[in-house]
Amino acid sequence: MILAAAQTKPTRGNIETNLQDHYRLIELAVQNKAQLIAFPEMSITGYERENARKLAFKKEDLRLNHLKKLASENNITIIAGAPIEIESKLFIGEFVISPDNSVSIYTKQFLHEGEDDFFQSSFDYNPILEIENQKISFAICADIDNLLHPENAKKKGTDIYIASIFFSPNGIPNAYRDLQNYAEKHKMNVLMSNFSGESWGSPSAGQSAFWNSKGELVGQMNDSDSGLLVVEKQNKNWTSKIIKN
Repeated sequence: MILAAAQTKPTRGNIETNLQDHYRLIELAVQNKAQLIAFPEMSITGYERENARKLAFKKEDLRLNHLKKLASENNITIIAGAPIEIESKLFIGEFVISPDNSVSIYTKQFLHEGEDDFFQSSFDYNPILEIENQKISFAICADIDNLLHPENAKKKGTDIYIASIFFSPNGIPNAYRDLQNYAEKHKMNVLMSNFSGESWGSPSAGQSAFWNSKGELVGQMNDSDSGLLVVEKQNKNWTSKIIKN
């Protein structure tokens, strides 16, 4: 099994530029035989609150078509984030775009302070993905601050927990501590994707990472590069490599 975490530098509100960046990184992941690539929180738009409604996507959004084409042609699952409008309600969400052209939506369950002025939270959109008999579940940013989230993932039999985040340099030590603890406690592999550079006028910490189910840090990126963290499972062991964009 080969998985990739994308570490990106979004252009605020510039959907076309950000999508082009997604396409490049997906092609890079395909070249490295990845079966899944995960992008950070609201990766397509950059992190937004006040402007989220006008930037929002819908499930059948035509702007997803090329991502669907890349997923189908290259047999890769793509996890890409955006503000998502469902029945006139606005969510922080991500699209799980599968090679069979199906699109599932995951919505953030636990919001940061201030996000509830703009977004709803929901437990109703929580897909479980399966690749090579490994169950994969998802988290967005503040979800990982709540102990219930990884516990519920484990109750569903999760083998790989994928966290798409926007964490600052001040917040990243806590994210590392918590994700390492979840990996060890729940015996789940954990893949985390974060922005590098700035979003919403705030710095991001980068340092996208992967922990194996023993809680061991297998690989991590630095705080400034964009590119991929690629992890591969051979027999029972995981290895990693970093590919700069």
